[in-house]
Amino acid sequence: MTKPLMFEKPVGMRDTLPPLYDAKHNIRSVLMNSIVQWGYSFLQTPALEYYDTVGVTSSIADHQLFKLLDAEGQTLVLRPDVTAPIARVVSSIMKKEPFPLRLAYDSPVYRSLQKEGGRPAEFEQMGVELIGDKTSSADAEIVALMIALLEEIGLRDCKIAIGHVGFVDALFTDILSKEEDVDLLLRYLYEKNYVGYTHHVKNLSLSAQNEQRLLALLELKGGKETLKKAQAIGAQNSSPLLAEIDHLFDVLNMYGVQEKVSFDFSLRSHMSYYTGIIFEGYTANYGFPLCRGGRYDHLLQTFGRVAKAIGFALSIDDVMEALPPSGIQNKQECIIYSPSLRREAYEKAQALRRNGCAVVLQDVRGIDEMDHFTRRFSSVTYMLDTHQEGESC
Repeated sequence: MTKPLMFEKPVGMRDTLPPLYDAKHNIRSVLMNSIVQWGYSFLQTPALEYYDTVGVTSSIADHQLFKLLDAEGQTLVLRPDVTAPIARVVSSIMKKEPFPLRLAYDSPVYRSLQKEGGRPAEFEQMGVELIGDKTSSADAEIVALMIALLEEIGLRDCKIAIGHVGFVDALFTDILSKEEDVDLLLRYLYEKNYVGYTHHVKNLSLSAQNEQRLLALLELKGGKETLKKAQAIGAQNSSPLLAEIDHLFDVLNMYGVQEKVSFDFSLRSHMSYYTGIIFEGYTANYGFPLCRGGRYDHLLQTFGRVAKAIGFALSIDDVMEALPPSGIQNKQECIIYSPSLRREAYEKAQALRRNGCAVVLQDVRGIDEMDHFTRRFSSVTYMLDTHQEGESC
């Protein structure tokens, strides 16, 4: 193993330079303000969690976890998602808080993704969890909030695809007898590898009817008319699930977001704790989901508190990639001064800052290249004594 060079970073880690940092800060502020306006309260969980608790229940593949040992030999993990840590908090520190709880977070998460096309191993998620409410009203609130956040930051062409874990599970249980076939087809669905899915289905020993049912799953995409097609191929016990989705669509109609929503019964998540509806949010001209979520009604009981819950996570990094360049320049003002006018420059800067302006104070003697330096600012004020030797710009 070769020693890394001084300027190298671990695979999947990234530096965030000032322009991107400022842009992310602005987006983060807009999103947080909107989430608070919907009645959610932010909390923060530690970056390090025990492997035997959060590491196991997070549903992230073991090879994607960053593990380390503490001084007592306990295996720790860098937080691979935030839903499981929040479930831990709600079941322990907040166990006396009555339901429902509306919680939110903004945190970096860590997953080893070297084999996934250059995707980052550290990325920022902002999300919400509505815990202790099992109603379709809660489902609709979460979906509507996700749409509102995307629109608030300028992604007004966003679309939300909704599926149901129970529908796919029931269909596969009804047709497939081997667990390895189920696992493989679920992985193909999550990866959206429809060619692999189709090839595997056609190589199974199935009746023509059952083969067609599995292949038709890939076509169950669209509006409310899709529910009738799903009823035709679904398992006998799927009717209540389809009625649940039908009602959810009606509630979303009351929010006025029905045109943003479509069904995709082939939708699948790698998070195994999802139990009901799942959904993903997209925007035009960007190839990855910006946000994902779903209902998880059994996760909290693994920490000792029974509660049904639903939530979603929005990827700040993907949002930044999807947003068009804003063209907004740095809104800092700059005062360049000579030492003889330092007091006057300080007083002017203080007055501007009291009015809410961001101000850089710069001694003229510390500037290497004036033109290059001043291009960073929205406005520049010169307070120079050009008669002093060595201080002319």
